[in-house]
Amino acid sequence: MNSPNSEIGLIGLAVMGQNLALNIADHGFKISVFNRTYSKTLDFLQENDGLQNLSGFETINEFVDSLARPRKIIIMVQAGKATDAVIDSLLPLLDESDVVIDGGNAKWTDTILRERRLREQNLHFVGSGVSGGEEGARFGPSLMPGCSQDAWEQIRDVWTSISAKVDSDTGKPIEGASPGSPVTWGVPCTAYIGTDGSGHYVKMVHNGIEYGDMQMICESFHLMSVITKLPPLEIGRIFDRWNEGELDSFLVEITGDILKQNDPRTGKPFVDVVMDAAGQKGTGKWTSVNALDMGVPAPTVAEAVFARCLSAVKEERVAASEILGGPPSPPESPGDAEEVITAIRDALYCSKICSYAQGFQLMREAQNEYGWELNFGEIAQIWRGGCIIRAAFLQKITEAYQRNPDLPNLLLDDYFKGCIDKYQMNWRKVVSLAVAHGVPAPTFSSALAYYDGYRNDRLPQNLLQAQRDYFGAHTYERTDEPRGSYFHLDWLDPKRPEESI
Repeated sequence: MNSPNSEIGLIGLAVMGQNLALNIADHGFKISVFNRTYSKTLDFLQENDGLQNLSGFETINEFVDSLARPRKIIIMVQAGKATDAVIDSLLPLLDESDVVIDGGNAKWTDTILRERRLREQNLHFVGSGVSGGEEGARFGPSLMPGCSQDAWEQIRDVWTSISAKVDSDTGKPIEGASPGSPVTWGVPCTAYIGTDGSGHYVKMVHNGIEYGDMQMICESFHLMSVITKLPPLEIGRIFDRWNEGELDSFLVEITGDILKQNDPRTGKPFVDVVMDAAGQKGTGKWTSVNALDMGVPAPTVAEAVFARCLSAVKEERVAASEILGGPPSPPESPGDAEEVITAIRDALYCSKICSYAQGFQLMREAQNEYGWELNFGEIAQIWRGGCIIRAAFLQKITEAYQRNPDLPNLLLDDYFKGCIDKYQMNWRKVVSLAVAHGVPAPTFSSALAYYDGYRNDRLPQNLLQAQRDYFGAHTYERTDEPRGSYFHLDWLDPKRPEESI
C-alpha cells in the first residue's frame, strides 16, 4: 500500500480531493493521499484497490516521507482555518524548495499572505483555482495557478496533464474521459496566471461571472413561464435548442436537462418542487465587494448575489405576496410567443456579454492594484473547458483579446459590438416586458443600464458632484478645464464665488 517516492501528495479526501487524486493517478503520476480521519483513507483505497499509482498513509509524517523531493503537496480542505491548520502541520516536515498547493476556494488576500509566509521559509506556495465541480476534478478541471515561475515549472506537467482539454481549432471541450482512460490530447485548460494570489483571484471572478450566468438563465426561465405560459418541459426544449447556437454552454445544457426532469416522488416537474431559496458560498459576494473597493462597475454580478439574498427570505416574501400588488391591470398581449422567446434569447446573450465585460474589467483593474500581469486571452482560453462557465462564447473572448491584447472593454470588440447592435432592441423589449408583467429581471436590467451608462458620454453625475460640493465642499471638475483641476463654489456666500482648490 505504501509505495515510496510518489511524485505528488494530496491532503483532504472529501469528494473533490478524492476525484482529483483519481484524476492524477489516471494520468500515470504516483500519488500519496492523507486524510485526518484514517478510516476515510482506508475506505478510499479499498474502493480503488486496482489503481496502482495510489498510496495512502495513516500519519502525516509517513505521508510526507513518501514523497519524492522537492515535494509537491496539494491541500484540498475547507478554506480558511482548516487550510492554515494543515499548513502548520506540514511546515516542520518540509525542506527548502518543497511546494504546497492550495486547491480550495481560498480568498485571494489569504493566499497572498500564505505565499509570503512560506516564501520567507524558502518554500513555494501555489494558490490554484480549481473549477469544474466533482466531474471536473475527476476527468479534467480548469486550473488557475497563482505562484512563482519556479513553482509553476515544478507543477506544470501534472497541471497540464490533469486539466480539461479543448479542440485547438474549435475551442470545444474534448469529451469521452472515463476511469482509467483520461483525455490526453488537445489544448490544456490551465496556464500560468501570475504571482501569489492571482490564481485564486481569477477563480473568484470566474465564480462571480458564474453567479451572473446562472441568474440570467433563471430570469429567462421565469420570463418564459410568466409571459408565454409554457410548462417547464417545453422551456427545457427551448434551452436545448439555444444550446445548439451562440448560447452553447454547460449551464444552458444542464438547464435544459433540469427543466425536462420530473420529480421521482410526485411526477410533477422537478423544478416546481424545488424551494426557491438559493444558497451561496461567498465568492460572488467577494467579487462584488472587491469591485466596490476598487471602484469598478460590476452591477450584474452584484445583482445576481442580491437575487440569491432576496430569494433566501422565503417566508417574508410569502407574507408580502398577500399584501403587495403588481401591475394593476393585465398587460397587453406581448405578441407572438415565438417572437417573445427569440427576444428573451437575445436579451440573455446581450446581458451575458455585459456581465463578462464587467468581470474582465475587474481583472484588468486588479492587476494594477496587486502588481500582476494577467493574460486575458489566456484566461478566456482556460475557461473553455472543465469549468462551470465553459461555453462557446469564451472562444469569442479569446479571439477578441488575440485581436487586441490591450482591449479596454469587451463591448468595444467588433464581434461583441455587432452582437449588441443586432440584438439590443429585443433586449430592451424584454426588460420592458419584465417591468410590464411584474417579473423581476435584475441582471437583464442592470446589464442594460451598464451598457447604456458605458456608451453615454454625458451622465447625470454632474448634478451629483454639484450636490456633493453644495453640502460637503467636496469640489468638482469643470468641462472647460483640464482633468485634475478642482474647484469649489462658496454656496453660503450670496455671490457664490468660485475658488480653485
